[in-house]
Amino acid sequence: MRALVWHGANDIRCDTVPDPKIEHPRDAIVKVTTCAICGSDLHLHDNFMPGMEKGDIVGHEFMGEVMEVGAEAKSALKIGERVVVPFTIWCGDCDQCKRGNYSVCERSNRNKALADKVFGHTTAGLFGYTHLTGGYAGGQAEYVRVPMADRTHIKIPGGLTDEQVLFLGDIFPTGWQAAAQCDIQPTDTVAIWGCGPVGQMTIRSAILLGAKQVIAIDRVPERLAMAKAGGAITINFEEESVVERLNELTGGKGPEKCIDAVGMEAHATATIDSMMDRAKQALMLESDRAHVLREMIYVCRPAGTLSIPGVYGGLIDKMPFGMAMNKGLTWRMGQTHVNRWTDDLLNRIQEGQIDPSFVITHTVPLDQGPEMYKTFRDKRDGCIKVVLKP
Repeated sequence: MRALVWHGANDIRCDTVPDPKIEHPRDAIVKVTTCAICGSDLHLHDNFMPGMEKGDIVGHEFMGEVMEVGAEAKSALKIGERVVVPFTIWCGDCDQCKRGNYSVCERSNRNKALADKVFGHTTAGLFGYTHLTGGYAGGQAEYVRVPMADRTHIKIPGGLTDEQVLFLGDIFPTGWQAAAQCDIQPTDTVAIWGCGPVGQMTIRSAILLGAKQVIAIDRVPERLAMAKAGGAITINFEEESVVERLNELTGGKGPEKCIDAVGMEAHATATIDSMMDRAKQALMLESDRAHVLREMIYVCRPAGTLSIPGVYGGLIDKMPFGMAMNKGLTWRMGQTHVNRWTDDLLNRIQEGQIDPSFVITHTVPLDQGPEMYKTFRDKRDGCIKVVLKP
């Protein structure tokens, strides 16, 4: 089969690789009909995440048709069913899964011993990501083996296109969780840093959850225009002061809820801290550029909440933690517990409350994926979200 394969920094290729096979009775094989490039895939492309190995198949946002089902998954899946596959692999039986904390499943990471050493305790296995999260083959491919498939799936009813439901596997529930864990009140101002795909879903989620006003911060005109179309007030951080504008919009009090939909590769360049981050990163003294986190701590209203769906991979420096402590800020973060949210979100799609396909700007064949990684990373051609067709 054909698949997108990691060969090193800035080197993803469309290769011919062996077809996946059933390896465990709970497995299923899915023929991929549609997949996407996620912003966190760029961290792999740019080699910011540890634990990648040459030959790894990438991609964790995908859906398709069930082609083969292991003996222990047949009660939950049938050949021919249409499914979205969540990026988090979960067993359904461990203590964390029973609590709905699927992204920290205690059994799905087949490299648990390694994850225990690095993180203190293992997190869930993830598709198409690093070997710290299991090293499972990803979904930017013609076929995928889905472990623990009796749990790790979202069944899709007829009448909905792939494009409407594909993002149930990652960015839609990620944006929703980012907003939901803020416990948004009708009087709240929610400020969201980053208007990429996750940021766009977060904007719409915050509005659906009843925020008084939603403010979106970015510098890319196409992303800001999409955010404004979704109901957000926009701030271009290259043209105006984020701090001053947020104070103006909140009567000098700051937003109650601040959401980091950027993560480890913040692109601010004109601030002292961001320049220091880039220098330290180049010298391998720091792995993540955390300008957004620092700015959120500074501008957030005391007793407010910081929500962090953006991916971080390692170490950050010069974090004003004393400021966060003295302001009494609550931190909520983590990989998404996808299936905790998907029943509700699928209903919202069916009811017409939201059509997540609004975010798609480019649809291309799988073999154009390597070039589209660069287009997406460099924000060329108005690119916000890339969908691939195997």
